[in-house]
Amino acid sequence: MCGSVAAPVVVFDFDRTIIDDDSDRWVVTEMGLTHLFNELRHTMPWTSLMDRMTEELHSHGITTHHIVECLKRVPLHPSTVSAIKSAHALGCDLRIISDANLFYIRNILEHHGLLECFSELNSNPAFVDEEGRLRITPFHHSPLSPHTCPLCPSNMCKGLVIDRIRGSLPDKKRRFIYIGDGTGDYCPTLKLGEDDFVMPRKNYPLWNRICSDPKLVNAKVHDWSNGEELKIILLNLINIDQAVASIPH
Repeated sequence: MCGSVAAPVVVFDFDRTIIDDDSDRWVVTEMGLTHLFNELRHTMPWTSLMDRMTEELHSHGITTHHIVECLKRVPLHPSTVSAIKSAHALGCDLRIISDANLFYIRNILEHHGLLECFSELNSNPAFVDEEGRLRITPFHHSPLSPHTCPLCPSNMCKGLVIDRIRGSLPDKKRRFIYIGDGTGDYCPTLKLGEDDFVMPRKNYPLWNRICSDPKLVNAKVHDWSNGEELKIILLNLINIDQAVASIPH
C-alpha cells in the first residue's frame, strides 16, 4: 500500500483502452448484425442504434445469457489485467468513463476478475426490461437539460464527469491519470491540470488530437501502444506520484 499519501485517481476509457476491441461492435459482429448495423448506423444516435441492435437480438430469441457469453469472449491483454490489479493494490482510486454501456462493461470486467477493482463505472445505463430484453439508454438522458459541450456526443460529456469526480474528492489537489484513445477522451483531457497525467493510445484519435496542438493540454502526456506499455507507464507514473507527494513541503 501507499502509506498515508493518497494514491492518484486513475480514470480509464473502456473500448480500445481496457479492451482492444469495441464492445458494441464486438456484439454486433459476433451476433451477425453487421448488415443491419451498417444500414442504420447513420440514421440515429449511437446509443439508440445499440438499443435497436439489442431489440433485434431479442426478436430472434437471443437472450441476455447469450449476450453475456458473447462478452466473455472479448480478449483482454494480460498486462492490462495485471496493471489494473496492481494499481488497485497500490491504493489508487480506479474509475471508468466510457461511451459503451454498463451491462457490457460490468460483465467483461467481472469475467476477468476486475470489477471489484473499480470504485465507479460511468457509462450509458443498461437494464433488462420485463420482457427480458436488454435496453440501453443515454448517459445524459434528459432532453430538457442536455450538456452543451461542443467536443462531445450528445449522450455523454466525459469532461463533465471528470469535473464531478474532482469536485467530490476531499482533496481537490489529488492527481489524476487519464487513459484513453478516442475523440470523446479529448474533452476530459483538457480538464486535467499540470500536475496530472494523460495516457493517450498512440496513433489513435486522442493521440492525434493532442499532437495537433500540444500546448492546449496542461497535463503531462505519456503515450502507449499496447497492454505491456500501458502497464509499465501506468505503474511508473503511480510511483512518481507517490515519490513527489511524499516530499515535505
